[in-house]
Amino acid sequence: MENSGTAVRGRIFVSCKREKHYNSELILDQHAMVYIYHGILELTYGDQTHRFGRGSTVLIPRNQLGRLAKIPADGEPFRSVSVLFPEELLRKFYSSRPENPAEGKWKGHLELPQHPLLESLFSSLVPYFEMRDELPPDLAAIKIAECITVLDSRDNQVRRLLNSFNEPGKVDLADFMEQHYKFNLALEKFGYLTGRSLSTFKKDFQKIFHMTPGRWLTQKRLEFAHYQIAVKKRRPTEVFVDAGFENLSHFSFAFKKRFGYSPAAIDVV
Repeated sequence: MENSGTAVRGRIFVSCKREKHYNSELILDQHAMVYIYHGILELTYGDQTHRFGRGSTVLIPRNQLGRLAKIPADGEPFRSVSVLFPEELLRKFYSSRPENPAEGKWKGHLELPQHPLLESLFSSLVPYFEMRDELPPDLAAIKIAECITVLDSRDNQVRRLLNSFNEPGKVDLADFMEQHYKFNLALEKFGYLTGRSLSTFKKDFQKIFHMTPGRWLTQKRLEFAHYQIAVKKRRPTEVFVDAGFENLSHFSFAFKKRFGYSPAAIDVV
């Protein structure tokens, strides 16, 4: 890890949301840990949604594609503390420890059971954030190292996740796209997450789906949105982000072009 303050600045931070906060895409470039003080955290991968409540500790691996929602509960705002682990620090920490017991990309999150060491660690961070917006760089570096030491002592599953630095390997393209078409990503990112260059991604995509990625993605997203509105009776304003569209106007335009009527008029069609 670099010695400059910018190397650790902002890697430990709190989140306080009085209204539901929704991220359409989540792809971290570092392993992360989230501890929930109040409220509910939702993580969605493909078609699976996981909910975590007060006192939960969740490890999220780098390059894991998902969605995240922070939801207030019981009249209190959502509040959590998150730690991003610099790869350089993790490599240094594990260089003197046994090799990773299982190679390959870690899939999904890892929820840790409650433990006095973890609770003490997170409680020690609260006063600093009540006094200032972010931790001083030197203190952040110390706390990040403390987090790694505590987490590594828990079990081998933690070590597998934190000591995994593999880049995304080549995966089944059809299966990946069917699970993740609703994520609004650039084609370069889809290529990266499937272990392909952009040109190879487009070439392989054409062979499998017999159309361009852009056209296929639009069709799949509109079909999903139509089903959600017509069958599930959800409002267009609730659907367009879930379907992978950047804004409501673009969604409405594409929807009408595809089906011949606007999403708002679907109840009378």
